[in-house]
Amino acid sequence: MKLLHAAIAASAAAVFAGQAFGTMDDAAANAAMAKAGCNACHAVDKKLVGPSFQEIAKKYKGDPKAVATLSEKVRKGGAGNWGQIPMPPNPAVPDADIKKMVEDILKL
Repeated sequence: MKLLHAAIAASAAAVFAGQAFGTMDDAAANAAMAKAGCNACHAVDKKLVGPSFQEIAKKYKGDPKAVATLSEKVRKGGAGNWGQIPMPPNPAVPDADIKKMVEDILKL
């Protein structure tokens, strides 16, 4: 339960601190991430609840299947790749938006 409270507190802090995707180049991807709530758990350059987008880009650099792999992870959610806090699924986010977000994250 303490872990859940810590995750919620970190999420709230990120939202209210104005964590933005300002260092990402694509305004459409930034808007889609904000709308989907990605910034509640992720930041560009530091770990919040989940890994930073820079860490994700580094881990998947050079992987030709990265866009497909990460798009599926965003769509279905999951846990275990970056720790035990699960990422919730995102079934309401259009596939095209997920693909654009993932492509922009991988450019970092």
